[in-house]
Amino acid sequence: MSNKILLNEKIFIAGAAGMAGSAISRMLKKAGYGQSINDGIILTPSRKELDLMNVEAVKSWFEVNKPTIVILAAARVGGIFANSTQPASFLLDNIKIQVNVIEQAWLCGVKRLLFLGSSCIYPKFAQQPIREESLLKGALEVSNESYAISKIAGIKLCESLRIQYGFDAISLMPTNLYGPGDNYHLTQGHVMAALIRKFCEAVKESAPTVTCWGSGSPMREFLHVNDLGDAAVFALEHWDPGSSNAPLCDLGKPLTFLNVGTGVDLSIRNLAEKIAKSAGFTGEIFWDKNKPDGTPKKQLDINRLKGLGWKASIKIDEGINETISSYKSNFM
Repeated sequence: MSNKILLNEKIFIAGAAGMAGSAISRMLKKAGYGQSINDGIILTPSRKELDLMNVEAVKSWFEVNKPTIVILAAARVGGIFANSTQPASFLLDNIKIQVNVIEQAWLCGVKRLLFLGSSCIYPKFAQQPIREESLLKGALEVSNESYAISKIAGIKLCESLRIQYGFDAISLMPTNLYGPGDNYHLTQGHVMAALIRKFCEAVKESAPTVTCWGSGSPMREFLHVNDLGDAAVFALEHWDPGSSNAPLCDLGKPLTFLNVGTGVDLSIRNLAEKIAKSAGFTGEIFWDKNKPDGTPKKQLDINRLKGLGWKASIKIDEGINETISSYKSNFM
C-alpha cells in the first residue's frame, strides 16, 4: 500500500461543515490540495446532499465519487448537558456515521483514511498526562460515556481493518477544540464556546455578574481548531504506522492512533478569567457548584506526534482573542 498522499488526490471530508472538518479543509487548501491546477479535488458534501447515517446513500455516493483519501470529521458532538441527556443519540448516530463511512472507504479501496476521535476516550482517572496506552484501562467519565464509547468503536474499527485487511486507516485524538465554526449554544456547546458567549453577552447587556458551571477547578487543555487542521494534514503526509520511524506502544507494536494537543492545560477558572478579560467584562464571576465539573484533569501526552515533527503553534491567549473577534463578527 502507498501511504504518500499527492496533490492530485480526491479527498472526501465527511463533516466538512463542522468546526474540525472546515479547519481541515482550510489547511488542506493552504498546503496545495484540492487545486484544479494539480488535478486535486476536495469533496465536501453537505448533510442535505449526503446523509452519513444512511448506509445506502453512503454506498452510492462512494461508488459515484470514488474518493482516494477520506477524512472522517463528522460526529454528533456536545458538552456535558447534551451528552448527559441524549446518550442514545450520541451512541447511535456516531456509530452509524463511523461504520458507514469507514466500511465503504475500505470496500471502495480508498488509499488512506483519517478518523478523528476525541480525548474523552480515555478513563476518567487516567494517569496524567494521558498516554495512548491508557485506552480501555479504566472507567470513562459518566457524563459523556456514550460519545466516548462510539469514538472508541471508531478507533478500533480502523485498527481492526488495518490488522485484518491491511487497510491504511489512522486516527487522531484531539484534546478540547475551539475556534471558528464552534457551537456557541449555552448548554449544548463545549466549555470554551459557552463561556465566550456568556461573557460577550454580559458585556453587551452591561450585566454586573456572570455565573459559570461547577467549581472552576478542573484542568483542561485546549487546541485551536486550525492547529488540528494542520496536524491532520501533517499526519496524512508524514505518519505511516508501518514505517521504521513510526511511534510504537509500550509493547513495541505500531500505534494506529495518536494524541493531538498543546501539552499545556489550565483551570476552567483561569480560562473564564482570560475570556472575561479578552471580552472586556469587568464584573464578578460566580461559580455554581451544584453543576457538574466532569473529569478533574485531562491533559494529553503529545510526545508521539511531537516525535514525528509536529507541534501546535497557536498560544491560548492569541487563540481566545481571535475566537472572540470571530464570535462578535458572526453572532453579535
